Amino acid sequence: MKSCGMSLIKYLLFFFNLIFAISGIGIITAGALVLADVGEFNQFMEGRLLAGPVVLIVAGSIIFMIAFLGCFGAIRESYGLLMAFAICLLIIFIIELAVGIAAAVFKGDFETALRNTLESSMKNYNNNGSAKNSWDTLHTKLKCCGIDKSEDWKSVPLAVPSSCCKDKSKAPVCEYYEKGCLLTLQAKVKDHATVLIGVGIGIAFVQVLGIALSCLLAASIKSERVKN
Repeated sequence: MKSCGMSLIKYLLFFFNLIFAISGIGIITAGALVLADVGEFNQFMEGRLLAGPVVLIVAGSIIFMIAFLGCFGAIRESYGLLMAFAICLLIIFIIELAVGIAAAVFKGDFETALRNTLESSMKNYNNNGSAKNSWDTLHTKLKCCGIDKSEDWKSVPLAVPSSCCKDKSKAPVCEYYEKGCLLTLQAKVKDHATVLIGVGIGIAFVQVLGIALSCLLAASIKSERVKN
């Protein structure tokens, strides 16, 4: 290789892909942790609410695999492999952007959709074992009761579940959790969304850098071959 600049880009891209592979593992881990945490309450979540962490896990897996494509293309100085790497990164970037836009559009309907799901599930508490277990888990894990308050259970009409008790040993006569589960669950999801947005922005920046480096190296390889 005659060009020092081209050699520098080559090794920068190789180093970038090692970091990229590690970041792929980090993205998979972040998505999996969020999905595992929020997944406990998946009965109350629409598919769109769980799309973010699922997309991150898929994207992280793909990123980890194509990072090796970028490394191989850089070391072999293969124009075709480098362009394939750039196109793969661009496709992932577009998918992430589409999911981000969809999430932003859905944000305004989030509270309404969550409330409707909670109301529907509450009515099935005594008739559906899955609904009962989900509500009991929600009460216990998030230390909340009902949708907005414990009295919501009396309007169904149902007795307030013992899982709403701060001290379960004193049920059915006990002190209930004051907080409603709607705002508590909503806050939990938003906290995770902030983490996912941060990870998404970080990986998008890395992807753009990877696309630029791979295209630059591919162009330099093509130019060098034309000269020779």
